[in-house]
Amino acid sequence: MRPKACIFDLDGVIVDTAKYHYLAWKRLAKELGFEFTEKDNERLKGVSRMESLEILLSVGGIKIEDQKLKEQLSDKKNNWYVEYISQMTKDEILPGVEEFLRKLKNAGIKIAIGSASKNTMTILRRIELVDLFDSIIDGTKITKAKPDPEVFLKAAEELNVDPKDCCVFEDAVAGIEAAKSAGMKVIGVGDHEILKDADRVITSFVGHGIELVEF
Repeated sequence: MRPKACIFDLDGVIVDTAKYHYLAWKRLAKELGFEFTEKDNERLKGVSRMESLEILLSVGGIKIEDQKLKEQLSDKKNNWYVEYISQMTKDEILPGVEEFLRKLKNAGIKIAIGSASKNTMTILRRIELVDLFDSIIDGTKITKAKPDPEVFLKAAEELNVDPKDCCVFEDAVAGIEAAKSAGMKVIGVGDHEILKDADRVITSFVGHGIELVEF
């Protein structure tokens, strides 16, 4: 069965901004006096910014009770991240993504972004994809992070499509859980073993047509 809409997570699905998040968290850790490795960074995937900060602090064995100081550290990390993504170009769209999006549009399937990132619009403008999406739901429009389904349900509502007629593309376990909770089909993008709860898993969009979403 063909869906009426497809909803895409941004980070790790449309573009790979994980490297910029990592560089910013690593920079913050260094300033706080400890090393933050790529293995440590795996724990931050699909997690909100403040939760990520808590994990980072636990890695460094640092306890901070002052909420205001935590927010300042989180903001500092985000400012560095924005500095990095502000240099992004269209070349950073992941392979096959733009072609696949255009195939969906040509087939009359609505497309949306469903991301917890508050920097979604900055990234989409840098990679010149804003006008391709029928709806963009980001961190400025939601109050609950994945695995809560709010981001996907809001996208379906804005598209005026029943959740059961939507298919989500996600690269994180929390996102797959959110899509399932929303009553949507979900295609994992990445590792088959990690994303095994998705209805389907692909490693790349290269070579895929709309038959990918017909199930």
